[in-house]
This record gives sequence, structure tokens and C-alpha cells, in this order.
Amino acid sequence: MNPVIIYIMGVSGSGKTTIGKLLSAKMALPFFDGDDLHSVANKEKMKAGISLTDDDRAAWLTKINQLAKEQMKKQGAVIACSALKEKYRKVLSGEITVSVHWIFLQGDYELLFERMQSREEHFMPAALLPSQLNDLEIPAPCISIDISNSPDEIVEAIISRIGE
Repeated sequence: MNPVIIYIMGVSGSGKTTIGKLLSAKMALPFFDGDDLHSVANKEKMKAGISLTDDDRAAWLTKINQLAKEQMKKQGAVIACSALKEKYRKVLSGEITVSVHWIFLQGDYELLFERMQSREEHFMPAALLPSQLNDLEIPAPCISIDISNSPDEIVEAIISRIGE
């Protein structure tokens, strides 16, 4: 298989980490969670219920892009990242010379809010969901996946669609 970068994207609570880990295992690709690359300051800001600005996200997006560029020289990777705006996705895919797939995990507000409220010890409070939905620009093209299905069904749908 040729190297590929697969971004699992969507708002908080959409299941990016869960789906990313399962997909990486099925595809034998390493998984990276973009949340792990946020600065302490960004995490503290979100934990306090303050939405990040584009300036707050700039260094974070660059770090994720650097990671993707390193991984494209190997077998590729599955990377979870909200990637809410088109201009963020341009940074994330900059100088990537292998196939890039955008997997958009889409769900309704109630399901997303419920998932966020049920998480323990996550820096992103459910109160920030509306701001994320306001910032969301659905990518075109992308593989859009309904998150109301089981994680295994979601991963199988992603693999099938990537293979098309």
C-alpha cells in the first residue's frame, strides 16, 4: 500500500480518537491524536470554556502538518484533528505529496452534546460545542460518515469508501 495521510475530523464529541484508533489498527497505520499536540495554554483556555482563536491554533496546526510530512515518508498515518475550517485544512495538507483523505464524522447536536457531557477528564467542555459548530466548514471533497452507527460500522464504511 502506498503511503496515505488520513485525517479524521469533526467537532468535539464526534469520536475522532475512537474511530482513528480503530481505523489505524485495521489499516496497520500509526495513529496520532491532534489533541496531544495542543499547547498547555490552549488546553487551559478550552478547559476554562474559552474558544480558541485562529492565532491560538496556528502553531498547533503547523505541528500536526509537520507530523504528517514526517509520516508520509514512512507508511502514512491516521491523524485525529478537528480541522474545522478550510484554511486549517490547507495548513494541515500543505506540502503533503501523498494521498490525503478527509473523513468527516458528522452527528446531530444532541448526540454530540451527550457524548461530550459523558466524557471524564477531557479539557473540552460541552459548553464549547456551539462555537465549534459555528466554525465548522464542511470540507469538499470528503468522506462524510454518520456517527450514530457503531464504531466498527463506521470504520468499515471508511475503509470501503477509501477503497473506492
